[in-house]
Amino acid sequence: MGVSNNITAVLNFVGLLCSVPVIGAGIWLASKQDNECVRLARWPVIILGVLLLLVSLAGFVGAYWDKQGLLAAYLFCMAALIVLLLIFLVFAFAVTRPDGSYPVPGRAYHEYRLGGFSAWLRHYITDHWIQIRACLSSSDVCQKLGRDQPYLTADQFFQTNLSPLQASATPFIFIPFHTTQGCCKPPTVCGYGYVNPTLWINPSNPMADVDCALWSNDQSQLCYNCNSCKAGLLGNLRNEWRKANVALIIAAVVLIWIYIIGCCAFKNAQTEDLFRRYKRGYA
Repeated sequence: MGVSNNITAVLNFVGLLCSVPVIGAGIWLASKQDNECVRLARWPVIILGVLLLLVSLAGFVGAYWDKQGLLAAYLFCMAALIVLLLIFLVFAFAVTRPDGSYPVPGRAYHEYRLGGFSAWLRHYITDHWIQIRACLSSSDVCQKLGRDQPYLTADQFFQTNLSPLQASATPFIFIPFHTTQGCCKPPTVCGYGYVNPTLWINPSNPMADVDCALWSNDQSQLCYNCNSCKAGLLGNLRNEWRKANVALIIAAVVLIWIYIIGCCAFKNAQTEDLFRRYKRGYA
C-alpha cells in the first residue's frame, strides 16, 4: 500500500469517527418527547450519519486494499453526502433563526409568541397539529411538571425554569400575533389564579387572548388546543435543533477537510501507480 493510500486510509478512519456525532445527534433528537410527536428531524439526521459511516468504511477498505475504483466511488458519494449535510445545516439555521421568545419581568422562564417563529415551521406544525396534539396529550409532559416539581406557592412556580413546551407566553403588550403561554398553563394575560402547575381558576381577564377560552383544567385537555402550545413546541424544537447543529457543524468542517486532503491523496496515488507501471515497463 502506497503512502497516499496510507493517508487516505487514516483519513477515512477519522471520517468514520465523524459519523458518530452525526448519528448521536440524530438519536438525541429522536429521544426528545416533542420530536417523537413531530417526527420532523428524527430520521434524516440518523440516516445521514449511517450513510457517512458506510461511505467512510468503503473508503477505508478501498485505500487499505488499494481498490482505486472503490476509492473513486467513495469520493463521489462523500461529496454528495457533504453537500446534503450542508444543505440540512443551512435549512435548519434558516428555519430556526427567528426565536419568538421574550424575557418577562418577574418570571424565570421566557415567554413566546407563535408569530415569532419562521413561517415554514408554523405552517408545518399547524398542518399536522391534530396528530401532534394527540401525541402530546397522551404524553406526561405536563403531568410530570406537577409530579416532579411540588410547588408550594405561585411565586415558587413563577421563578422556575420551565421548558418552552411547558410554559410560554408573550408580555402584555400589543403584538400583531396571538400571545401564547405553552401547553401546560393558561396565558398570563388571562389572569387565572394559580392552584398548582396544571390547575388554574377564576380568570380576571378572560377576553385578553383567544387562548383564555381554550384553557381547560381537564388534564387531557389543558392548553393543547391553544396557539400557545404550538409556540411552546416550536420553542422546544428550536432549542434542540440548535444544540444538535453544533455537532453537525463540527462534523461538516472535519469532513470537508478530510475530503479535500483525500482528493489530493487519491491523485497522488494515481500518479504513484503510473510511475510504478512506467518503471516496470522500463525495466
